[in-house]
Amino acid sequence: MQLTPSPVASPTPSPVPRKRSLPIALLLALRPKQWTKNLLVFAGLVFTANQAHTPDQFLKAFAAFAIFCLLSGCAYLLNDLQDIEADRQHPRKRLRPIASGDLPPNAARAFFTVFTPLALFLAWCINPAFLVLAALYLLVTVAYSFQLKHIVLLDVLALASGFVLRAAAGALAIGVETSVWLLLCTLLLALFLALTKRRSEIVALGDSPATRPILTEYSLPMLDQMINIVASACLMAYSLYTFNSPTAGKRHYLMATIPFVLYGLFRYLYLSHSKGMGEAPETVLIEDKPLLINIVLYLITAIIAVRFSQ
Repeated sequence: MQLTPSPVASPTPSPVPRKRSLPIALLLALRPKQWTKNLLVFAGLVFTANQAHTPDQFLKAFAAFAIFCLLSGCAYLLNDLQDIEADRQHPRKRLRPIASGDLPPNAARAFFTVFTPLALFLAWCINPAFLVLAALYLLVTVAYSFQLKHIVLLDVLALASGFVLRAAAGALAIGVETSVWLLLCTLLLALFLALTKRRSEIVALGDSPATRPILTEYSLPMLDQMINIVASACLMAYSLYTFNSPTAGKRHYLMATIPFVLYGLFRYLYLSHSKGMGEAPETVLIEDKPLLINIVLYLITAIIAVRFSQ
């Protein structure tokens, strides 16, 4: 008896993302997940917890956070407008609203044109010094989108400078002295994140870095050496800060926060090397529960050490 061969099931096509509405596409293009980076503007509040802060200072701190969220969102729009074609070749970035076609480029340009001056005006309303740093942040970000991201080493330094400007601007917004220790530790931590991001991008793209040509200028051994240097310097600088800075003063309990910093660095390296999560630092901070718990415990310990210990 002749058997009829069973039909071969055709492969299931990859699901096509549903087209998003214009408001949703615009919100996603502003990259709200990235806004966690803007929490650095509250560093001035945390590390001056021993001082009496007025309601006006808290209001200005939250306003500064909102302004940097708007500025960074506008900068991401500009960056995505510049990288439309490259993003369409990337396995993950092709789903971004502009690259996928959900957000028309003209709508993105219109939002940038209207809301960037508005954000700068609101920055001026806080105080002129804050406006200067907010404008400088925008200038560095725009320069990164157009040119700096194509220059080896300057690309990661530009990314790191954005974190430093956030921390310094937050201190100026509430009128407290900007600590050089805070800026140094922020710079080193930001360099650590930027270098780890580059390493993860090389691992993810393999031999096809066409979507980010700058990656051809780096190698895994070189990035590993840089990451080791920066991570060690970051831990040493923070340790010195906890017992040798004006904030530390007689508050020796601030050294109790060192283990949290050490665990955070180790945990992030583990996630980057073993789980391939270093390409998106903002996602790691939100989705990895051990790291999130570590950050919360660090903040609680730091505030208690600064506010209540003598």
